[in-house]
Order: sequence, then structure tokens, then C-alpha cells
Amino acid sequence: MAIFGKKTANDERILPEHIGIIMDGNGRWAKKRMLPRTAGHAAGSENFKTIARHCNKLGIKYLTVYAFSTENWRRPKEEVDAIMDLLRKYLKDSTNFKSENIKLRFIGELDALPEDIKELMKQAEFDSKDATGLVVNMAVNYGGRAEILHAVKEIANEVKNGEKNPEDLTEDDISAKIYTSEQSEPDFIIRPSGEYRLSNFLVWQSAYAEFWYSDVLWPDFSTKDLDKALEDFNKRNRRFGGV
Repeated sequence: MAIFGKKTANDERILPEHIGIIMDGNGRWAKKRMLPRTAGHAAGSENFKTIARHCNKLGIKYLTVYAFSTENWRRPKEEVDAIMDLLRKYLKDSTNFKSENIKLRFIGELDALPEDIKELMKQAEFDSKDATGLVVNMAVNYGGRAEILHAVKEIANEVKNGEKNPEDLTEDDISAKIYTSEQSEPDFIIRPSGEYRLSNFLVWQSAYAEFWYSDVLWPDFSTKDLDKALEDFNKRNRRFGGV
């Protein structure tokens, strides 16, 4: 039986309630196989579905995946276009999660995305709105600092309109404005591919998250690798600044 939260005196398995994954290493995976980088992104996209389904099976409540960052627009146009086409294909696939009780949400600066993709995202969210299983947040055109800036601007407008007093502001006011405000903060961040950076991912929400790194490139990151990470999480003692 899996339970969420701090360790207890019993032997039940402790699971993170909210997992964040930086899906990194697609390009290097393709290069190792002498394939175009787009092949790596395609393989990574398929693996995302596998890992999401496994999280749902385990009973994880929230999964946030870093699909496309605000900085990724700097990549070659051909690669960016291929990523957008993969996103279109994924969103058009009527079998994606619809029968698996998984709810889809999209977070980030979505207004900058092509109109057809935004419409497909709205449809995917609508189609899965009644799901009660895993909630998947797909971060697209997302940056953690941009998310905080967005929250601060909203609060600044409320102050300007006399709705809030600057002296009364707390951290909770910012937390209430971030994209995942209705969810628990991520308690476990996983980064495959041998990198040891947060890369502007869930900057505000990850203040007390546990981190786990792996040399495995994302397209090769298997359900067994995820289980290994969860076993490690299960051994940790999360004190949140206490004793």
C-alpha cells in the first residue's frame, strides 16, 4: 500500500505526491545512434506516455513534465518546428490518456504558441476534465522565473487597484498566482541525462523538493529507473527545516 507524506512508524511505501521531471537528453540519445535530433525528440515523446501511465498506475497524484522551455526557441528552427509538430501529433491522437483516467493540463506562456496548438490544448484539457486519476501538467514555453514574474504582475495590479495592501503580502500570495496553485508543491524532482541543474524549472514550487539525478538519457529512462528513484525517495527523511 502506498501513502503520501512524511515517513511513519510502519513499513508502508512512501510516495511523492507530486513529481516533476526534466525530460532531458533527447538530442544526445539521437546523436549516439547517428540519428537526427528530431528522432530523439520523437523517442522522448513516446517515453513520456510510458512514464505518465506508470505514475498513474502507482497512484501518483501530480506529474509535471518540462516539455519545452522559454529558452528552447533559441534552437535551430528545424528542431523547434519538429518539436511543435510532435506536440500537434500528440494532441491530435484521440487515444492519448482519454480512457486511462488521466487529466491533462498545460502550463507556461501559452499565448505565444501557434493558434492551432492552443486550440488542441484546450480540447485535450476539456476532454480529460472529468478524470480523477493522475494530473499531468505539461510545461510548454515555460520558464520558472517567467512564472514568478507573471504572478508578481498580477499581484501588482491588485495592489494598484486597492485590492491588496503591500504590507500584508505573504509568500502565499505568490503561491496563489502560480500555474500549479491548486496543487501540492512538487516533492520530488527527477532529472535524467547526467545534468545537475534545475534549468529554470518549477523554481518557486521546488523550494523543499527532493532531487534525484540519473545518467540515463530521457528516451531510455524506463519504468524501472522511475521505480529506483522512488525507492530512493522512500528512504529519505524530509524535515522541512525542522529536526
